[in-house]
Amino acid sequence: MFHNHAQWGPADQIGAANLLTVEKRLAALASIRLGRIYDVSHEIYMGAPFLPPNQTPFLMSIFGSWRDTIKRRRRLGAVNDAGTNLERIEMTAHVGTHIDALGHFSKGDMLYNGNAAAEVVTDWGLDRLGIEHAPPMITRAVLFDVAPGMHLNPGQTVTADHLKRAADAGGFGVETGDIALIRTGWGRFFGVDNARYTQGEPGIDVPAAKWLIDQGIVAIGADNMAVEVLPNPDRTVLMPVHQFALADCGVYLIENLALEELAADRVHAGCLILLATKLRGATGAPVRPIVMV
Repeated sequence: MFHNHAQWGPADQIGAANLLTVEKRLAALASIRLGRIYDVSHEIYMGAPFLPPNQTPFLMSIFGSWRDTIKRRRRLGAVNDAGTNLERIEMTAHVGTHIDALGHFSKGDMLYNGNAAAEVVTDWGLDRLGIEHAPPMITRAVLFDVAPGMHLNPGQTVTADHLKRAADAGGFGVETGDIALIRTGWGRFFGVDNARYTQGEPGIDVPAAKWLIDQGIVAIGADNMAVEVLPNPDRTVLMPVHQFALADCGVYLIENLALEELAADRVHAGCLILLATKLRGATGAPVRPIVMV
């Protein structure tokens, strides 16, 4: 469905987010009945899992404390002892629960919509396809619980057939403009056993991604660090789902989701609200998505 780069014109920078229509947004909001919120994100903190060498650990330190600021302000004549605490953070945009920008992955030297990587990727970020272009996402999310009550293991492939069976079990069909949430059970190790969590993961393959995208999915999220199966059963390819979804199709990937509560309550569809921080030129951004029912 989305293999044609020219589908939304040569200047397009938002890909499948073009399917997030006003009608889709209003329908998702109108589906809310209980007002219950499911927070499907993890905390970002020092010690959160990351994948070297491309990813670096999250680091945070207090840059200015109440002690220092009170002293400075006293010297300036302030008498009300107003103290400020301020941190400094160093991180990649791909730590914790986050969304990948369309410029995050290339296929050779080409990015989404025929953009040449050599012209887009600079030392200071992306000149095009950065995460600031991703619009607020308010739409229906559907939960594919492919491992009810258990977890799959690294290297186990979630196929299109697994997704179809999970949709049947959940009693839903995929609709244009939906966002897919895939529960493999692997998210239970996030922050609990980071060495295990980052050694590999169960996830989808390219045919499974194609099945979702052909039905009009805007984004694919999962309770693992890369959405796709790692290591790939075919050791001659690396991260092919990222290439296919982001570079070929303009479909976003949402990683490190917390889906256990949704699955435990058997919530298979709900209104997803996800807003990416507008970090100009960034290849992704931390997010705090919620599902409301």
